[in-house]
Amino acid sequence: MKTQAYLAFNGNCQEALNFYSNLFNADIKNKQTYEDKKIDVPSSFRQKLQHAELKGKGVHFMAYDAAPDTPLNNGNQINMSVDTNNLDEGKQLFKDLSSGGQIHHEFREREWGHFGRCTDRYGIGWMVNVNK
Repeated sequence: MKTQAYLAFNGNCQEALNFYSNLFNADIKNKQTYEDKKIDVPSSFRQKLQHAELKGKGVHFMAYDAAPDTPLNNGNQINMSVDTNNLDEGKQLFKDLSSGGQIHHEFREREWGHFGRCTDRYGIGWMVNVNK
């Protein structure tokens, strides 16, 4: 069994995937736009991503731009969790993810290691753990 996150965006999926691709040194794969799909979306939305995947060492999730008739709410329905054993890597990752977003729990030492929780500039919640 395998569980993955599937992230929904309000038209800025490509921008977000570019950001995550650089951050995690991962590749954007299986990109499909709404261009040739038999889906009722405005012509201005046809170049948006109907499906894409981000794949790299230790990262794999899917994402898309929700059609304009699908209301999205930034909320706490999903958080991406990242575990690392390197404190410097964890600190930098948290700094990059929280830049332009909102910090909910400062990245600091906890009982189990170091932890921080934030929402990035795209409305996605992230938890960064560095285990002892």
